[in-house]
Amino acid sequence: MKLQDSVIAITGGGQGLGRAMAEFFAAKGARLALIDLMPEKLEEAVAACKQAGGDARSYVCNVAKEEEVERTFAAIHADFGQLNGLINNAGILRDGLMVKVKDGEIVKRMSLAEWQAVIDVNLTGVFLCGREAATQMIKNGDQGAIINISSISRAGNMGQSNYSSAKAGVAALVPVWAKELARYNIRVMGIAPGFIETEMTASMKPEALEKMTAGIPLKRMGKPEDIASAAAFIFENEYVSGRMIEVDGGLRL
Repeated sequence: MKLQDSVIAITGGGQGLGRAMAEFFAAKGARLALIDLMPEKLEEAVAACKQAGGDARSYVCNVAKEEEVERTFAAIHADFGQLNGLINNAGILRDGLMVKVKDGEIVKRMSLAEWQAVIDVNLTGVFLCGREAATQMIKNGDQGAIINISSISRAGNMGQSNYSSAKAGVAALVPVWAKELARYNIRVMGIAPGFIETEMTASMKPEALEKMTAGIPLKRMGKPEDIASAAAFIFENEYVSGRMIEVDGGLRL
C-alpha cells in the first residue's frame, strides 16, 4: 500500500500523536480524515497537513457514540470516495489508584465514572471506529489496514486500572480482526508506544521526567515521529498483520 493518495482516517487527529502522524503522512502525499472532539484543534491540524503537502478534512465526532461514528465514516467515504486506512488513536486518561489509603483510612476509590469514561473512549471507541472503517472498506472494495494504538501500560501500570484494561483490550482486538478481515484484504496491526514526548509530558515536572527516562534502556523518551514511522511501515508493508509493534525504547513495566 502506497501512502501517496491513500485515504487514512485518524481518531484523536487534532493534537498529540494523532496530529504528528497526520503531518507525517501528509508529507508523503496521503489524504487525511482527521477525527476529534475539538474543532479548533482539528482546523489547526488540517492546515498543518495541507502545508505539509497533503489533503485533509476535519470531522467532529465523539468516538464513544455509535451514531456519531457511523455518520462520520459514511461522510468520510462520501467526501473522499475511498478509505484505505484507520488509526485508532483517540484516548483519555483518568488515572488513580483503585483504592487509596492514607494513615490506615480509605480516602479515595476509583469511581465507576472514572472507570467507564476511559473504557468508553479507549476501548469501545476503538471497536466502533474499527467496525465502521471495516464496513466502509468491505462495501466499497477498499483494501488497506487498521492500526490500533495500544500502550506499554497494557501490561499493567500502577494507578491505571481503567487505562491498562482498555489498552490490553485494544491489543487483543488486533489478532481477532486480522483473522476476520484478511479475506477482504484488510490487515490489522497494533502499536504499543512507551513514554513519548507530547503536550502531556511537556507539562510534567523536570524531576518526574528525569525519573521516568532513567528507567528507559535508551535513556530518552520517544518522539511522535517514532510512532508515525512505525505506522507508515505498517501501511507500506503488505505482509504484516495480526501483530503488535512495541515502540518503547526497550522499557518494560
